[in-house]
Amino acid sequence: MTANSTFSVAEAARELSAAYPVWLCDVWGVVHDGRQVYLAAAEALTRHRERGGCVVLITNAPRPSPVIVPQMQRFGVPDSAYDAVVSSGDVTRELVRRRTGSNLFHLGPDEDTSLLEGLPVSWTALDEAEAVLCTGLNNDGRDGGAAETPDDYRPMLSQMQKRKLPFICANPDRVVGVGGKLYPCAGALAEIYAELGGDVEMAGKPYAPIYQVALERAGDIMKREIGRSQVLAIGDGLPTDVEGARANDLAVHFVTGGIHADDHRGSDAQTIARELAARMPPLRVAGVAGGLVW
Repeated sequence: MTANSTFSVAEAARELSAAYPVWLCDVWGVVHDGRQVYLAAAEALTRHRERGGCVVLITNAPRPSPVIVPQMQRFGVPDSAYDAVVSSGDVTRELVRRRTGSNLFHLGPDEDTSLLEGLPVSWTALDEAEAVLCTGLNNDGRDGGAAETPDDYRPMLSQMQKRKLPFICANPDRVVGVGGKLYPCAGALAEIYAELGGDVEMAGKPYAPIYQVALERAGDIMKREIGRSQVLAIGDGLPTDVEGARANDLAVHFVTGGIHADDHRGSDAQTIARELAARMPPLRVAGVAGGLVW
């Protein structure tokens, strides 16, 4: 169906498979909800690969991709649904390596310590640090106990800013949906730090480094150079997936049933596509759907 005079909008992923052989697909909110797989999405990704397409899962999870794969398997994501995984954690490790020999403070939960392993830096207390690596809030409420909010960290972030500590954000997402509930992420802390005048380095979507790595992986898999006109970004986050597509000259298939579900409830695909294209030029909206379906 026509959204305006310059492009049409698909709702079924099969309509986009031939035109976009390479899919860079978000994970949380599109492939699973943090607890279980979306079976229709897994089927769509598998069908695209069966047609000769390539799927690189591109996630803002602040952990190395080898750690993410077993987690996805526990949620029921089949290996047939993707060729490779590129994470914000992978890119973060490269940013940390640039500070070889430095003292860094880790702000985030213990579950993210796999990101720190084997890096050529010293992990220290905040008062000894020369930079900060943030993977999230220490307790966002997912594991019980008193949940913290990003504003609880303002005193600590202000202390960091006064010392002019660089702040490496391993996950630009502000929130993540788990089982239908939203929880704050590292991006929310980075946003406050930037408001305070701090220097923030972003690793994941919507910033270019993670897309460059993903496209290189796709090229290796397809055994040819991949032009950006052949690539479809799939995701549910406006400031990450959709803005990432716009900023990196990729077409987007926007999944409305994720973290922005309440904002688009009752709107049809054509209307949503028009609004996105008008609000975020020169965004190319190839598809809009409540979920990723074949």
